Amino acid sequence: MSIREVSIRDDSIRLGQFLKLAGLAEDGSHAKDLIEAQDVTVNDEVEVRRGRQLRHGDVVAVDGEQARLVANR
Repeated sequence: MSIREVSIRDDSIRLGQFLKLAGLAEDGSHAKDLIEAQDVTVNDEVEVRRGRQLRHGDVVAVDGEQARLVANR
């Protein structure tokens, strides 16, 4: 399975924002629903906190789609 790389300028980003940025959620409401339904994993562990701070290298997965947070170079 391929992992899409998504770059950001800052050192971290909240999970809800990253889901939208990576195209794993349509909007903030969809991101909230995915997280509440426990459909989101961060580094292979279910995450239920929408405000979880993600750092470079973290891998987020939803329904078999994966995205890795990378530094904007």
